[in-house]
Amino acid sequence: MSEHIHITDIEAAINHWRARAPAASGAALSPAVAALAEVYARLVYARQTEADEASLPAAARQAWLAWYATMPDTPCIAICSTSQGDAICKGCGRTEAEVQHWPAFSPAAKRAVWRRITQEGTALRFTRYAERARATAGAARTG
Repeated sequence: MSEHIHITDIEAAINHWRARAPAASGAALSPAVAALAEVYARLVYARQTEADEASLPAAARQAWLAWYATMPDTPCIAICSTSQGDAICKGCGRTEAEVQHWPAFSPAAKRAVWRRITQEGTALRFTRYAERARATAGAARTG
């Protein structure tokens, strides 16, 4: 089964590499940005939102995987309700199967889950827990 990478992840990887390796004088793109930009442009031109991970050119796949390595691997916040019998974890928003099989997921499959749970935004990771974390960080800065 081939996995797909959403265009927003390609764009995030481009922005990551643009920040790490800004264009030199004369507006030459870094190799990572150029490789990812080609994939992004093809998606836009074809009006597609996903690229087949297996069909990415090697340089684009390498740049995407290097960006991916900078992202948090798991959405877990150590409040796992699937261990209590919930089909969907109240802490992170993943299904029981996603939690159980997470280590075997490909990077593209993990990013697809991250995208879904972020869009849903219903898990504690995105609600009360996130608000508490922001409040704690704000108090630490002012205290």
